[in-house]
Amino acid sequence: MNVNGRSLFLGSFTLMLAGLLGGVWLAHASALAATLVPPPSSSPASTSASAPEGRPIAPRADLGEGELRNIRLFEEASPSVVYITSVALQEEFFSRDITQIPLGTGSGFIWDEAGHIITNFHVIQNANAVRVTLSDRTTWEAELIGVAPEKDLAVLKINAPREKLRAIAVGASHDLRVGQSVFAIGNPFGLDQTLTTGIISALGREIESSDRTPIRDVIQTDAAINPGNSGGPLLDSSGRLIGVNSAIRSPSGASAGIGFAIPVDAVNWVVPELIAYGKLRRPSLDLEVANLYVTRRLGIEEGLLILDVTPGGAAARAGLQPTTRNRRGEINLGDLIIALDSQPIRAPGDLRLALERKQPGDTVKVTIRRARREFTLPLVLAAPK
Repeated sequence: MNVNGRSLFLGSFTLMLAGLLGGVWLAHASALAATLVPPPSSSPASTSASAPEGRPIAPRADLGEGELRNIRLFEEASPSVVYITSVALQEEFFSRDITQIPLGTGSGFIWDEAGHIITNFHVIQNANAVRVTLSDRTTWEAELIGVAPEKDLAVLKINAPREKLRAIAVGASHDLRVGQSVFAIGNPFGLDQTLTTGIISALGREIESSDRTPIRDVIQTDAAINPGNSGGPLLDSSGRLIGVNSAIRSPSGASAGIGFAIPVDAVNWVVPELIAYGKLRRPSLDLEVANLYVTRRLGIEEGLLILDVTPGGAAARAGLQPTTRNRRGEINLGDLIIALDSQPIRAPGDLRLALERKQPGDTVKVTIRRARREFTLPLVLAAPK
């Protein structure tokens, strides 16, 4: 090939290569532009389409009279109900630092404008500190004023301004009837200011307190009572306190429609004593009885064995005999108390209940068993010890 032919060939090849590369570049640029430019709108109406709308709201009918009563009751009573947090102190093993850890929560209510708060004893049991949160969400450190474990009741006190303290209205429990409506306000599972409703399912029930003393005349209700409701008020349809929610009976630990409340008639005489003395003060028999473990080991199936009597005291003056030991070391069992004022005595709790509303100087009839014979002796009660 001569020079002119070679030059012509190279020039043609260069033009072909340039054309090929230019075509590839134009195709790539067109594809890129297609991804960047949005497609034209299919119709002008699509640019002004509104969001989907829900269905129109139907007008609400007026609330029923029963609903309005419930609302008014809750609005009136809930400011008297408080949230209680009990706190325990824990010492770090290595650092010896003291930290506060939550022990449990419960409910309570304002008793008076002096700042006294009522709750269950088991809500604050074993606590090193207690905090009370009012319905306005303010929290106050509480002072323990008094406890009655045998009634599962405790009294706290907070130093809150009087305008924050709305005392609950107090009713009566002696005239309650099965079937009447009741309302419980409390803090189940830590959910504060919760209202549940139901009826009185039964009256005159008996439950056991933390010190194993029977609590009698307890109210049974099917109003939902769950952990956290303890210590809160049970109200009648007028919004009056008729009981203190105390326990539930449930295999699962949650409400099963059987709840119990301490009757307000008991609360109304226990609380003033706790405020005044810090505990229940019962008149004394001036004697000491054996615990049930001892009596059962001795084969005694009923009654309380008298271990000792105070010299010159009420029991000694009445002629009650204590347990003694003779010169040979043999034990001579003392008298067994089997009734007080015809009320059977089977455990120490029964004796406490029998003395519940007695006063020093009252005369009671103590029935004893001595050497398989029964006697009833008058005894003049002494002052509380």
